[in-house]
Amino acid sequence: MATETIIVSTTCEGCSVQAQKSLRCRFTGQGVDVPASVDFESNTIICCVPSRAVAEGAKFELYGTSGELLCPSCDSDIKSLPCAEALSVDQGDAPERDRITQPCNTAAGGVLKQLSFLDRLLPMWIIGAMGLGLLLGYYVPAVERAFDGVQIDSVSLPIAIGLWAMMWPVLTKVRYELLVGILRQRGMWGQLAISLIANWLIGPAVMVAFAWATLPDLPGYRTGVILVGLARCIAMVLLWNQLAAGSPEYCAILVAVNSILQVILYAPLALFYLQVVSRGAGVEGGLHIGFWQVARSVLLFLGVPLAAGIVTRYTLLKAIGKENFDTRFMPYFGPVALLGLIYTIIVMFSLQGHQVISNIGDVCRVAVPMVLYFGLMFFGTLAVCKRLGSSYERSVTQAFTASSNNFELAIAIAVGTFGIRSQEALAATVGPLIEVPVLLALVYVALALNRTWWKAPQRA
Repeated sequence: MATETIIVSTTCEGCSVQAQKSLRCRFTGQGVDVPASVDFESNTIICCVPSRAVAEGAKFELYGTSGELLCPSCDSDIKSLPCAEALSVDQGDAPERDRITQPCNTAAGGVLKQLSFLDRLLPMWIIGAMGLGLLLGYYVPAVERAFDGVQIDSVSLPIAIGLWAMMWPVLTKVRYELLVGILRQRGMWGQLAISLIANWLIGPAVMVAFAWATLPDLPGYRTGVILVGLARCIAMVLLWNQLAAGSPEYCAILVAVNSILQVILYAPLALFYLQVVSRGAGVEGGLHIGFWQVARSVLLFLGVPLAAGIVTRYTLLKAIGKENFDTRFMPYFGPVALLGLIYTIIVMFSLQGHQVISNIGDVCRVAVPMVLYFGLMFFGTLAVCKRLGSSYERSVTQAFTASSNNFELAIAIAVGTFGIRSQEALAATVGPLIEVPVLLALVYVALALNRTWWKAPQRA
């Protein structure tokens, strides 16, 4: 494969580079992570990547020996030179194994080409899991009773186990040691403001509007849809963000903020939109949502896997070292997230298989406002971030955070308030059945847009 060199000026803001070993350039949204060297005489960073592996003008980050962020945002200037020639600069006292003296062999020809067998066929696995779950739930009633026999916070224990398995590897991969540095980056607080506006002002209002526009004659289902729209995602968004090559650290920050705000704001927003805006339509018996009811859901479905991820990461980093952790442990542990997703889908669809098939007309109507919501919030947020000059990694993280929802909390509230066989509970349960395939499709849309919308240099 032909190679070319990307030479970048180190004048980017917040850059702190000193002579050290094992520097790396990371083009996160491009799926490229390669060794780097620094030429202090010409004040340049040099990375060798395969030809056409990154878009023209792509930004990258420079990391140091221990994974610390040295340059948060650098502009690339592609120079078509052989790697061996271009990387002949002095690399200080780095040992031979850390010197860059030969063409790169990284397989970075695109994100999809780097996916594992499980990743590449993920849409087929998802469709198969949905079909299997529906068939099991409809034709084998004993399966539904078995899966729903034990519950935790109004959610089936098998679903809870699947959610934990799905989130544990994702939260283990997050580089928590970089979060403080990311919070100090220029523009970070502006990005947080965008997230707060999208998640807590625009998102709920949009779902309420779509629910009333498409379900005016179905108050029970409409209330369930509104409950879903008020619950901001703190779980599966981590997986969608990972699949779309977003920033895991940035996503972790947004999830942490949304988790805190969810405990504080969910009950007041539910009362406002269901009792004030909707004038109590469909909530004749009153709405009672307690602070602890919401906090418990957040602690169970985010706190447990978050604690497991942090303990796993830092225990193994200390025991086996960063290189073994990244190259030997995570490649085997990471796929557990997708296996957990497939398992969770089978359980969810089997639990609701009979109700979904028996009420297929109403289910299809409930799907309409949700599909409209996911599409509008995703593309709207992505377009705004692109317009403001945000990088692909941050933009796609914002888009998935704004467009996905916390169905665990919505189901728990709907079941606890209206009963497990209520229309509100069924509508809340339909949420993830619609969200999973729609957001999976948006993952591939995002990866495609990364090659078109983000060709030009971005500011942040």
